[in-house]
Amino acid sequence: MSYENIIVRNENNVAVVNLNRPKSLNALNSDMVAELGKAFDELTGDAQVKVIIITGEKNFAAGADITNMVELTPEEAYDFAFSPIYNKIANCPKPVIAAIEGFALGGAMELALCCDLRIATPTAKIGFPEITLGIFPGAGGTQRLPRLIGAAQAKKLIYTGAIIRGEAAYALGLVDTLAENPLKEATTLAEDLAAKPPVALKLAKECINAADDVDLNTGVAFEATNWARLFATSDQKEGMRAFIEKRKPTFVGK
Repeated sequence: MSYENIIVRNENNVAVVNLNRPKSLNALNSDMVAELGKAFDELTGDAQVKVIIITGEKNFAAGADITNMVELTPEEAYDFAFSPIYNKIANCPKPVIAAIEGFALGGAMELALCCDLRIATPTAKIGFPEITLGIFPGAGGTQRLPRLIGAAQAKKLIYTGAIIRGEAAYALGLVDTLAENPLKEATTLAEDLAAKPPVALKLAKECINAADDVDLNTGVAFEATNWARLFATSDQKEGMRAFIEKRKPTFVGK
């Protein structure tokens, strides 16, 4: 499938989704986000793709494109929100990594929050400046950010609209890894994950994501059920036999 606002390439079981509106610093608009949704539908259904990276050339993205938002009515704003597609990305059964350099502001950082892992340069500019526009993050930011870094730190970032560097975001736990070349670092990690058993990764992700929504006992029971399901897979047999036989396992995703 061809796209106008993103570039998708696949190599070594890793798909890289490049945000591609360089003249606007990759500012997110409805067309770009719709293309992200279509791309994730395609990549989720592609058995050859094991891991997905989201990135942008020079800049991850400078937030949402404000030019089309100024005169929206409440009803139009609700329809404009990126949440349905961001939820799709967050619930993708495959590992998703954000490789961040330059700006990652507002809706762009909310997009990064939908990813499983975030890798950024120490000098990346990260923040949620929506409050300076008379609004607040409206694509999951008020929900995902406090779950990641705690309510107090999330409130401080959202209330002040402060833009912080990647190294400060790393100290808060908003970024998982600092790297001078985030895409290279993300690709190395993605290729490692691509060699892991896909079904186990999928169910592990489901269990970890569920932890935010259920009490501990329910979560542990959900984990036990999914853990036991893995003993019906060929990959579980291969992984354990390879360990016993002191060889590298070959996983087939079944």
